[in-house]
Amino acid sequence: MTRSPRRVILVAGAESRGLTGPDVRAVGGDLAAALRDGRPTVVVPMTLGRDPDLPEAAAQTLRWAARNRAAGELLLAPRLGTLDHLVGWLRGAVRAIPSGYAALLVAPSVGQEPDADLFKAAHLVRAGAPDRLVEAALLGGVPDVDDGIARCRALGAAGTVMVPASLVPPPTRPDATTSGPLLGPAALAALVRARAAEAACRWETRRDDGLSPTAVHDHHHDHRPDRTVPAAAYPKEARAHVG
Repeated sequence: MTRSPRRVILVAGAESRGLTGPDVRAVGGDLAAALRDGRPTVVVPMTLGRDPDLPEAAAQTLRWAARNRAAGELLLAPRLGTLDHLVGWLRGAVRAIPSGYAALLVAPSVGQEPDADLFKAAHLVRAGAPDRLVEAALLGGVPDVDDGIARCRALGAAGTVMVPASLVPPPTRPDATTSGPLLGPAALAALVRARAAEAACRWETRRDDGLSPTAVHDHHHDHRPDRTVPAAAYPKEARAHVG
């Protein structure tokens, strides 16, 4: 008997609270409820590398749901992106900002180390575009957007463009403009398909469903360059900088 195609569920966390749609689920009870229908499923953790607990939290829910299911019916895909990918996408967005304007990278506060990673990303983006003013701000953290805009103004910027450094859109502000989403709909869909396909290939070739604690660590804490992201997922300006 032919196995039904696996559906894809996007599990949202701190970096992806702005996502909506029938296939988006919050980690925990919401994801568990979606898995009760018994359909073969691959779950993609919607983190760009700054939500380190999301893959393991998703894996815990999947392990529980998989207890009475056939092996391979439930798969955990690699996280959507890494910090390396994030830097590349941000470089592309920053290069599109008019000269003289500051780029304020905005993302939710996740925790001490993930928040530090945002400022590390800002430093790397700045290093790759030394002619651009690049700062960072946290939603729900310090420095916040008010602080970031004030700093950009103090540094002499003609204006501030808020650049989303996650899948959560920045707030609307009268004293700043906002660039488009970090990943447009087509790029995001291509990246999700690539991650789901990677999970399916991993199962077919290695019988690795991604659910064991060891697999979660290996697949989600590997900072080697990732060559699996489709070119469509990168802005043209960023393709020379990542993976």
